[in-house]
Amino acid sequence: MSNKYFDIKDTLYNITEKYAEAIELLISVGFDNIKDENLRKAFGQSISLENALKLKKINIENFVEQLVERIEANNNGVSEASDKKDSVKIVGVLPCPVRVPLTENFESWVAEQNFDFNLDYELKAASVGIGWIKDALKEQSEDALPDLFMSAGFELFFDKELFGKYKAKNIFEDITGIDHYNSDFHNTDIELMDPNKQYSIVGTVAAVIVVNHEELNGRKAPTSWEDILDEEFENSVSLPVMDLDLFNSILLNIYKNYGEEGIRKLGRSLKKSLHPSEMVKLQIKVSDKPAVTIMPYFFTKMLREDSPMVPVWPKDGAIISPIFMLSKKEKATQLKPIVDFFASKKVGEILSHDGRFPSVHPEVDNLLPKENKYMWLGWDFINEHDISALIRKCEEIFHNASKGVDR
Repeated sequence: MSNKYFDIKDTLYNITEKYAEAIELLISVGFDNIKDENLRKAFGQSISLENALKLKKINIENFVEQLVERIEANNNGVSEASDKKDSVKIVGVLPCPVRVPLTENFESWVAEQNFDFNLDYELKAASVGIGWIKDALKEQSEDALPDLFMSAGFELFFDKELFGKYKAKNIFEDITGIDHYNSDFHNTDIELMDPNKQYSIVGTVAAVIVVNHEELNGRKAPTSWEDILDEEFENSVSLPVMDLDLFNSILLNIYKNYGEEGIRKLGRSLKKSLHPSEMVKLQIKVSDKPAVTIMPYFFTKMLREDSPMVPVWPKDGAIISPIFMLSKKEKATQLKPIVDFFASKKVGEILSHDGRFPSVHPEVDNLLPKENKYMWLGWDFINEHDISALIRKCEEIFHNASKGVDR
């Protein structure tokens, strides 16, 4: 089990400090506590990787093999290409249901390229969060800033303390070459494409309504976001509070359309905060289930045909959290083939067909009725507001309302 990268008898902390791939792999096999930097340091410095794996009864040989594969895939020949003067750095988080096929396709594609630069990339699962990116950004200068970013949601790219200063300097550029998005998104009230050509979008995470008809108790099934805010659905709705990308988008859109009172009504509607996969499991008999669940469209395909839980595409539009891609203008030449890959029809079909994350690529069939509408903030709203500050404001209003503090 020897390898040239690490010694399994070294501390878990030292190995995770050197290889971010180790953090992601350890989380995937059950070491959830290392998501927290302080816990990772406290726990990781007191135990070797070998003993940590034994503690969880994880096959050490298989783990080491997987970790080495990830390290070497991410290195992409960097150690063999030290004569290359330039480098390109990619960081991002990908939606969990499609991370594996997207990463595998990307790595296969990279293996066929003959770049004249060193390529370094970290593409983690969305479940890991974006804290690791935010921490890195706080310590980096503009020159050291990664060259391409990918992430869903508004928390990262619209934080004035992080990306705001770079956005103001106009260092990012949409180089996808796509001049119009998928016709599915023509059914939005506002143009999805960035008119300033700074932000690219490759796909979307769409929030839909799932109604449990056994829990309606005489109430009419909601068909819109306005229905969800009605007082008859107070203490009746499960919301994806832990899915920050999507939840923040829901908060922002409710605020835009219904103001602070809309956020209060949403807070009063909260019954449970469960991961969508947990809500799907609640198809089995459990007492006191929510009448309505808001979840990403992806999870609706896990519902049984005989389930009382029925998905409803909101008539006023599924709220979307775009999957953004930002590329540095000064690296456009090197980044162009990589951007083209992530903006390609093939990647669009992985997002749409494998993950039910509607793609913006104009040639992708999202397998959705053309009358389905989408709801999104719009670039005017984004540019006119401090989005990070607004998210914090909405969160406070929501949580106070959910606890009855606003009464």
